[in-house]
Amino acid sequence: MSKEHTDVNLLRKGLKYLAIALPLLFLSPYLITLSFLNFQTLFGYIVFGLGLLIGICAVYLLFKGINTIMKSIF
Repeated sequence: MSKEHTDVNLLRKGLKYLAIALPLLFLSPYLITLSFLNFQTLFGYIVFGLGLLIGICAVYLLFKGINTIMKSIF
């Protein structure tokens, strides 16, 4: 019984998702903290929404990247 090898193209795609998610993971808490410091202005609310959106995108990309890597291995 032969074992199938890892799909390299799918593995690269998963690593790209993780590489995009990494800076977003650092940017999201920074923007949320910045917005809490400026909640008296409209700028604070806009940055808070942007920080939440970036955080949700980062978690989605992490999930999609890990899921894609697992598909490429198994």
